[in-house]
Amino acid sequence: MNDEVNLPIVMIGGGGHASVLAEILLNQGRNILAVISPEDISQRPVFEGISVLQQDKDILKFDKEKILLVNGIGMMPKSGFKQKINEYFLSLGYKFETVIADSAHISTNAVIESGAQILHAAIVNTGAKVGAHSIVNTASVIEHDCDIGAYNHLAPRSLLCGQVKTGINVFVGANATVINNISIGKDSVVGAGCTIRKKIDNNLIAY
Repeated sequence: MNDEVNLPIVMIGGGGHASVLAEILLNQGRNILAVISPEDISQRPVFEGISVLQQDKDILKFDKEKILLVNGIGMMPKSGFKQKINEYFLSLGYKFETVIADSAHISTNAVIESGAQILHAAIVNTGAKVGAHSIVNTASVIEHDCDIGAYNHLAPRSLLCGQVKTGINVFVGANATVINNISIGKDSVVGAGCTIRKKIDNNLIAY
């Protein structure tokens, strides 16, 4: 996580992914000052008692030195929406917290870059790197010496075997498997449940 571990959080988004992140953070004793969501989030009990603001620009009310942001918007295949939001606030000097569930297993010899989100029961093994602002979803496995690019989304129970390398903005679907020593180019999508046995070039969809 960031060095500023005691700073309060402002959460961008109030949907399902945001609620999972919020629960992780609250269970770790973090203070969520506000949730930014134009939609009604009253049906999500995890947000009860937290201030709700309507627009992204409301974040500018908060001193960038006194909060950390968490982007709770889920990443869809071939969508740069989350990256666009992050880069805007990064350009203004805001920082994004790295979120790691207590139930995740992270090797002491792995590298987790700033803003990454590692969810429940995920495994990141020795020598692996998870790029900035990537999501490693529930029960995903990143095996030894993998190099995961920025803004990736590894969906639940995806499995990346040893020495897999991915570019920026790669989406790996639920229960997909990528075997050893495979590279996946930027902006590519691996479909849910499939097994990848050969290199995927940039901007492709593999099923």
